[in-house]
Amino acid sequence: MKNNLHTTEKRLLDLIPKAQWVCLKTQRVSVAMASGSVVSERGDHVNYTRSHPGRTRGLQALLLLIMSCYLSTALPAQTPPSTAASEASATGAHHAHLDRSGKPRKGKASYYGQKFYSKKMADGTSMNPQSDSAASKTLPLGTKARVTNLENGKNEVVEIRDRGPYVKDRIVDVSPKTADKLGLKENGTAPVEVKPVEVPQADGSVKPGAGAAQTHQ
Repeated sequence: MKNNLHTTEKRLLDLIPKAQWVCLKTQRVSVAMASGSVVSERGDHVNYTRSHPGRTRGLQALLLLIMSCYLSTALPAQTPPSTAASEASATGAHHAHLDRSGKPRKGKASYYGQKFYSKKMADGTSMNPQSDSAASKTLPLGTKARVTNLENGKNEVVEIRDRGPYVKDRIVDVSPKTADKLGLKENGTAPVEVKPVEVPQADGSVKPGAGAAQTHQ
């Protein structure tokens, strides 16, 4: 029995920090064994109140109790850093996709349907169908951009206030008013080029984009 306990202790030491093991060894643990046998352990001294075949089960219960004590104290202490790291990683990923370069992009444009009128946008304002509000997945909120319909050459400046559209190949959602001016209401979508004019930067500054020169002409 002593040899078994010694071997078990060595295995536990490989898994449990020494300081935690010392703490566990100094605690008195009572374990109910089969047929009424009880083991009372303090330090390295074990006292068996009665010899019985249930000792093996008692030893297993003791080991489970020790591991339970370790897991309930050691693991919770390690959880916050892991959670914080995950949250920090997620936050970093959220900001990493923003395109602050000011470079133009081509794709499809669509416009807000009636069910979105007056609904709150990503910047906290309500969607006004008569405004120049627009949505982009990658441009920072507050970006001003020139949207050009590549089918007819019509263009309008919009302000990015929302996130979307979440449909493949679409890069911007515009208001119904802007859609009318661009001539894309008939088909609902149109190929466009989006040239940022003013792009808010992470440090609070504003960077001129590819559409800035065209705006000043």
